[in-house]
Amino acid sequence: MSQRPAPATSLAMIGLGRMGANMSRRLARAGLTVHGFDGDPKARAQLADESGVHTYASLDEAIARLAAPRVAWVMLPAGEVTDTTINHLAARLAPGDLVVDGGNANYLDSQRRGAMLAARGLGFVDCGVSGGVHGLAKGYCLMLGGDAQAIGLLDTVIRALAPPSGRGWAHCGGIGAGHFSKMVHNGIEYGMMQALAEGFALLTRRDDLVSEPADVAQAWREGSVIRSWLLDLAADALTDPQSLADAAPFVADSGEGRWTVDEAIRQGTPIPAIAAALFARFDSQGHADPANRLLAMMRRGFGGHAVRQAGS
Repeated sequence: MSQRPAPATSLAMIGLGRMGANMSRRLARAGLTVHGFDGDPKARAQLADESGVHTYASLDEAIARLAAPRVAWVMLPAGEVTDTTINHLAARLAPGDLVVDGGNANYLDSQRRGAMLAARGLGFVDCGVSGGVHGLAKGYCLMLGGDAQAIGLLDTVIRALAPPSGRGWAHCGGIGAGHFSKMVHNGIEYGMMQALAEGFALLTRRDDLVSEPADVAQAWREGSVIRSWLLDLAADALTDPQSLADAAPFVADSGEGRWTVDEAIRQGTPIPAIAAALFARFDSQGHADPANRLLAMMRRGFGGHAVRQAGS
């Protein structure tokens, strides 16, 4: 019976954007060695002074620095660039090596990629990562999908990235389970954010009753059943009314909310709060404008109501 390899103490971090760079820093500060690659020289330069992080202009050079079994952690946007990179790794890694996709990805893509890599004798872990810009200092929530041997190889890496409590991470199941869990996590996030935003909109519209919504938000942060990090962020924003007024009412969507609603449709599982939050984001992006213009024209047609002209 073959002995399992010891947990990895070095890896290649592919993609050194905000998340990849900060994860590299956290790993290096925990004593691991990171060989980083990014096609953008500026992304590599930001890590030049980070002890324990070595950056390269070539992905192949970063991989060549690793000892077997090699671990390549991909932190790239969902879609073609991740597919291209994983295909590149598949052609260069050896049986027993491991690819981790820690970027946002549809779990169906993760299952497809895992099957392709398995056919070459390569391991695969899909890892949903949450923590944003605060993950460097506080640790990241990690949702992992893959087999036990692959997760074991990542043990040291996982514990370095996770919060100091040793919690905040889970082996969610087989390949696809990590990104599936992260997808649902982000769908819940959409709904929570929307509820908070709508509630504070109600408060601020009645300044004759509630003169300082920011004070209410601060009170809710302690002891309230809705206390949360998202509430903390909303409370902080309300303390700076000018910045809030200057912000454009445009809310982007990264794609995870769409995947969550797609999955609900496939299952036939109702998720009205999450779906409504996603559609509210589409509205903020101007996608509701054609329908609203048509509504205004119909209202004029049956009731003679005035139509406000664009720009007025």
